[in-house]
Amino acid sequence: MSDKAEVKIQILLICGGGGSEHEVSLRTADFIQRELERSPEFAITRVTMDGEGRLRDGDDRVRELRSDKLLYCSDGSAQTVDYVVPSIHGYPGETGDLQSTLEILGLPYFGCGPEASKLCFNKITTKLWLSALGIDNTPYQFLCANSPEETVKAQDALKQWGSVFIKASNQGSSVGCYKVSDAEALEQALREAFALSPYVLVEKCLKVRELEVAAYTYDGELVITPPGEVCAPVDTFYSYEEKYAEGSRAQTHVEAEGLSDAQLGWIREASKRAFIGLQLKDLSRIDFFLTEDGDIYLNEVNTFPGMTPISMFPKMLQNHGHDFNQYLSKLIYAAVNG
Repeated sequence: MSDKAEVKIQILLICGGGGSEHEVSLRTADFIQRELERSPEFAITRVTMDGEGRLRDGDDRVRELRSDKLLYCSDGSAQTVDYVVPSIHGYPGETGDLQSTLEILGLPYFGCGPEASKLCFNKITTKLWLSALGIDNTPYQFLCANSPEETVKAQDALKQWGSVFIKASNQGSSVGCYKVSDAEALEQALREAFALSPYVLVEKCLKVRELEVAAYTYDGELVITPPGEVCAPVDTFYSYEEKYAEGSRAQTHVEAEGLSDAQLGWIREASKRAFIGLQLKDLSRIDFFLTEDGDIYLNEVNTFPGMTPISMFPKMLQNHGHDFNQYLSKLIYAAVNG
């Protein structure tokens, strides 16, 4: 074997972030690291980002990425970086900030680009784009301030719809999300949501089946899996705690049952249109609501879905016949070797 063949691809795995989803980001990174370690041609360096943006390795040494594509260490050493896996949920991993930095440094990376990440992380801009793409989404009101004038819109929505979801627009899919059925709870939910985000979404609460698809590129082709289903307990919704807690009572099914060919076709077409129209890259989890009346709404687009042991994205990818290691390896080879 030649020396050239023995040179390993240097992969930097960045996790943490210091925000509200820090711990879940570490668990996603654990999964990705295990998958990467299955390939002997990869050399993995893992660093954890703190709340101030500092990168620290396992020995608590500060690391720094620079424009020469080297990862510097506080002890004066440096190593090459060929590819980056930004395993951070929430800010700055899903907001496009970290991706913008990697673009400036000229480093290839796993996942969606800065613009797509930013658009999809903001629940309001996502809805505006979905409407522009002709994709039905849940009825909503948009609040731009926690003021009496804007609160009236939320109160009117509650009266009209009976119950609503209050969602901080610039947070993860289940962070800053509150189900509200009365005026007193509405005031508290708005206060908490605006503490997390400058914009708030008031969304109609529907009795639905929650469906999810994994949308990703494999060998240069876009793959849309059949929808899986999340069944939250009847007394709650698929909250952050139900999604990630070890004691979660939510049940997940890697393939949803009882959907018609027309419903499956609409979900597939909407997923494809969203992936292409929003210019997503590598992966996404796209979530849908199916109402009792048979209406289907695209609920949200998650540009970096969770990959914990109970997460849907890796399960749906595997169920579709794809090995996660092979999937990620193909993306890395294509990015590094051009």
